[in-house]
Amino acid sequence: MSLRPPSPSPSPSPAADAPSTGLVPPCALADLWAVRHGQSTANLAFAAAEATGSTAPVPGRDRDVPLSDLGAAQAGALGDWLAGRAPGTGPDLVVCSPFARAWGTWEVMADRAAALGAPRPDVLVDERLRDREMGVFELHPPAALRARSPQEAQRRELLGEWCYRPPGGEAFTDVAVRVGQFVTDLGRAAPGRRVLVVAHDGVVIALRYVLAGIGATAPERLPPVPNASLSHWSGDGDRLRLSAWGDTAHLTPLDSLEGMTRT
Repeated sequence: MSLRPPSPSPSPSPAADAPSTGLVPPCALADLWAVRHGQSTANLAFAAAEATGSTAPVPGRDRDVPLSDLGAAQAGALGDWLAGRAPGTGPDLVVCSPFARAWGTWEVMADRAAALGAPRPDVLVDERLRDREMGVFELHPPAALRARSPQEAQRRELLGEWCYRPPGGEAFTDVAVRVGQFVTDLGRAAPGRRVLVVAHDGVVIALRYVLAGIGATAPERLPPVPNASLSHWSGDGDRLRLSAWGDTAHLTPLDSLEGMTRT
């Protein structure tokens, strides 16, 4: 769970990769989709804390946080998207974060797609796709971090979100290292395959950075990754190129439900 509040769900807009020297790492996948999990109960709690100024951390472990009711509905909409892919154009391999909200998103998505007649792709879980670790500030909304440690809150603002590493936790730079290792291994192990990653906003942002290539500029302002959004990189047999970022068009039927559920 990152320290940022849950992202809004804007209209989908293609986004260019960060500037690159052209030294894009080879990756022989045919396609790569990345899904951020559906809305979680912690997303709701973070939004409520921001609205009320609550300084209480969310109880429990980050990896155990489940989907909210809206998050489950969003995962079902992703299942509709999956079932709607033409034969031979959808993912044939899924790699999922071990965290409950990501795995829960995939389970609902897969069950919905299967009920609509779609085949189930191969599924793997990889620890490198876990959410950014926040160390001693795990499940602390921003106000809770400021209340517990004003000096850390100031350090975070000084360094910026990309470089800030909470005590015992990770910066986004650390997430990018493990995601880069994952991409390298995936490209070697699954050439020519169409892969769906189900994970977290930090992982999707790290994928974007890694796949932009050597010399890519780290994002000063992190682009939004809405809950249950789809980002897509298309392959040419040797490289992956970003073709869609944070697409939420498949969630349009849930707009009225989201309006009633969001706090």
